[in-house]
Amino acid sequence: LKPFILNRRELPQGMTARRAVLLLLTSWCRRLTVAFEGPCAEHTLDFILLAGDALSAKIEDDIRKDLAAVGIKVNTRLLQKANFDQAIHNGDFHLCFTETRGPPYDPHAFATSWFRPDTEAHYPALEGLEAPMTKAKLQRMVSDVLKAEESADTQAKWSEILEEMHRQAISIPMWSRHVPAVVNRRLKGYTAGPQQWDYPLHLVEVDSGSTSVAVSPGAETGLFQTAGPMDPHSYEPNEMFISNWIYEGLVSYGHGGKILPALATSWEVTDLIDGGQEYKFNLRESTWFHDGTEFNCAAVKMNFDHILQPPLESLNYHGWHHLPKYMKEWRCDGKAFVIRLGEVYYPFLQELSLIRPLRILSPESFKVGARSSPIFHNSCTPQWMPLVHPDGTPCWVRCVGVRSFHGTGPWMYNSTTYRSNGSISEMRFDKNPRYWGRQGSVDELVVKTHQTSDEVAQALMLGDLDIVVGGGVLTPRQVKNFEDSHSRDFEVVMGPRLTNSIIVVNAARAPTNDLKLRQAIMHAINKAAIVAEELAGSAVVAESLFPREAPYCDVDLQPRYDYDAEQARRLLCPAEFAEADGGSNTELIVGLTVGIGVPLLVALAGVCYCRRKRTRCLKLLDDRRTDCSTEASAIGNSSTAESAYV
Repeated sequence: LKPFILNRRELPQGMTARRAVLLLLTSWCRRLTVAFEGPCAEHTLDFILLAGDALSAKIEDDIRKDLAAVGIKVNTRLLQKANFDQAIHNGDFHLCFTETRGPPYDPHAFATSWFRPDTEAHYPALEGLEAPMTKAKLQRMVSDVLKAEESADTQAKWSEILEEMHRQAISIPMWSRHVPAVVNRRLKGYTAGPQQWDYPLHLVEVDSGSTSVAVSPGAETGLFQTAGPMDPHSYEPNEMFISNWIYEGLVSYGHGGKILPALATSWEVTDLIDGGQEYKFNLRESTWFHDGTEFNCAAVKMNFDHILQPPLESLNYHGWHHLPKYMKEWRCDGKAFVIRLGEVYYPFLQELSLIRPLRILSPESFKVGARSSPIFHNSCTPQWMPLVHPDGTPCWVRCVGVRSFHGTGPWMYNSTTYRSNGSISEMRFDKNPRYWGRQGSVDELVVKTHQTSDEVAQALMLGDLDIVVGGGVLTPRQVKNFEDSHSRDFEVVMGPRLTNSIIVVNAARAPTNDLKLRQAIMHAINKAAIVAEELAGSAVVAESLFPREAPYCDVDLQPRYDYDAEQARRLLCPAEFAEADGGSNTELIVGLTVGIGVPLLVALAGVCYCRRKRTRCLKLLDDRRTDCSTEASAIGNSSTAESAYV
């Protein structure tokens, strides 16, 4: 400081000493700002994974390395299914994988599941939404869009929801997945279904060999292990692909979102004066259940009576989708089945096409046959007992399950073979000879279980399996290997992109309750490298919560969260990058200047004052000496004695 404070001649031209001191003080305070903020905040995050999911484990390892590169440590917890579900329900995680449900569930049914307890990881994560958005407000937005009457209004409202979810950075879209199938070339004509777990093997033709076909299907947990109770009206551990083979609904979901006839051949819609709507379904005739019972309107009504018996229509049971909320009445009108809605509900037909719960079971398969009461002999699973009303009070409805598994679908359940340890070895399904729709030449499906994807690949090569279909059975690299190296014997069929795999970031738990940290995580993950390395062409990078092919989801979302490790570090270490960029932190500088700088400035001013006073005194003495010397010279010229005196 000495040259600037004590010697004006060394200052830049036009700069006063006071200005120089303030400039240096500001620079010093800025350095203190960086020192107080630190170069970076340190974060450790819990990433929960389902034990046994090898692909997720590999991808998690890649993500952990990406996050470590920007200073985020990941603690991986491998959990068994029950513990994994419990951690999600309790919000005991920072990061976890989930997957959208695909058509016909997306986007509406997946969005409504965010607000149902014990269902989806978004339920706890959304408790930490950034203001002014709240979980309750978002729930109202989702409810409102379902009642939109015009397509343009529906699109505008979904765009608003998707933009808000994007802004909150709670869902990290990772990849859009194709549903693969590897088919022995002795079979012909396999085409992928338009929704998850829709494996239309009844359309396959046998080109050579046996009409009994061995299959390893993708299950909800990856490799198929158990069938569950196989009734059409309950959920896990029931397998959806089995429900889809055995049971049918009034309508079905086709490619491109088209609603197709199933047990109803046609329908008419009437707008009611009270704002509701009435749907009249003309039912298929000459159709039979697997047990020989005739399909008719009474059978349809019986199923609806059981499924929607209060409190089963509430949020804790079948009310996870909103259709039960809007259905006010259902009845038979001759041979037709009529449903009255209290309000317009645009996804109504889509939700009738869901694989569960509104599929039709034979009346004779209910616990006490066609006379089964929806109150005392309800088809709901006994695992739900005791049932309670939404307010928590008990009710009289008794869940007793079903006694057999007869629907109208293309496949009829035959038998299950168990190993000595009680696990399933294989299940057999027979072709339905009375099926009303088109069928191929496969007479029997033998569904086999395996412990690993390597076992599945080996069984294909040895001829013990004819077809592998669905995700999570073979790894993406194994599918690619069959396509590249074994195309002579096997055909690889890639279905449409149906679902997005996403990472849910828990905004309700520190430190991921910080929006900037969530945004940094999104920028830090190199999704393109993961898709290329781990998914081997079976997927593409996802840019939004839902696939763009989903209804109302083709929305351009900003800002883009592209892979950008430097931007991630900027979000995590703002002071460090502000120093490098020459930026400033005005608030902290002002605080430090007032709290530390002002006293120092006073002290410096005192030093300056004393130094300046001393300098002026010395200058005055020098001037006096000069004056005295001049006078002495003059006197010396006139008299030597006087000069000596002086």
